[in-house]
Amino acid sequence: MATGYRLLTSTLITSAVLAASLAVLPSAVSAQDKPLIGLITKTNTNPFFVKMREGAEQKAAELGADLRSFAGKYDGDNEAQIEAIESLVAAGAAGILITPSDPAGLADTVRRAREAGVLVIALDTPFDPPEAADATFATDNFKAGELIGQWAKAKLGDAATEAKIATLDLSEAQITVDVLRNQGFLKGFGVDLADPDKMYDESDPRIVGGDSTLGSEEGGRTAMENLLQVDPGINVIHTINEPAAAGAYEALKSFGKENDVLVVSVDGGCPGVQNVAEGVIGATSMQFPLLMASMGVEAVVEYAKTGEKPKATEGLNFTDTGVELVTDQPVDGLPSITSEEALKRCWG
Repeated sequence: MATGYRLLTSTLITSAVLAASLAVLPSAVSAQDKPLIGLITKTNTNPFFVKMREGAEQKAAELGADLRSFAGKYDGDNEAQIEAIESLVAAGAAGILITPSDPAGLADTVRRAREAGVLVIALDTPFDPPEAADATFATDNFKAGELIGQWAKAKLGDAATEAKIATLDLSEAQITVDVLRNQGFLKGFGVDLADPDKMYDESDPRIVGGDSTLGSEEGGRTAMENLLQVDPGINVIHTINEPAAAGAYEALKSFGKENDVLVVSVDGGCPGVQNVAEGVIGATSMQFPLLMASMGVEAVVEYAKTGEKPKATEGLNFTDTGVELVTDQPVDGLPSITSEEALKRCWG
């Protein structure tokens, strides 16, 4: 979310001009040597974005860049992101790193920033369309969903054909990251996708339904309670992130069903990995937000020096920052790391 864009004698005049030039020169050199970079996240409280800011700060200090951080008051605070972008553009930022709250709604503001010469890089959440930004540094969110879907299918074995699936998603807005994880999970589980760019249009009878969580524990609890009313026999749950998974587990526990359901998720934050260790979550896909942000800072510094823009990973329309399946119940043919290993790496 980066937004957030003479009445003297000739001798005296010459002296004044020279003094002014000398006064301006250090600023110009400073602007070149210390590029201004903006980091705009969806909120400043979510641990994922806290880790992202940590990575950006570390790399900016290492490379001698001036980092300014902005965040919305809540997930979906589009106006705050627009204001941050405009503030950064006005301040002469070389680049903006942003996790867009509204990937489509921010496109015009980002276009104006790019027209002003600012490099715009999406972190974690692609724009809609992705080409609205100069680059995207992110987890392959479809693959992240696919990995946990494949794990859940393998874990159930023959019983997967009779599964009852619920998806606890982010919101009804169907933003890119939400759709990618949802559709990746379903494909990994063996569900035939209708439109892979859209949620809730599959006809597989194993799908009980989906509900919104806003990515929060409270939202996960409420969504799980709603879906259990639709079908109390649900035995596979995909959640958009680990806070939603924790909330879903509390709802399951209140119904005495915590041991009857496979819960899978995406993020790989330390609390989520600990929930894998404790059996709350069966498997999760680990992302690396600190790496995303540090790579973004490196790219802006390079752009400020050379004008060169970052290139996407071969075969993709974004730069893939990696994903790891985390589980203490490995299955054949699906590489994974344990929760103990993951706790040493969470969100690095």
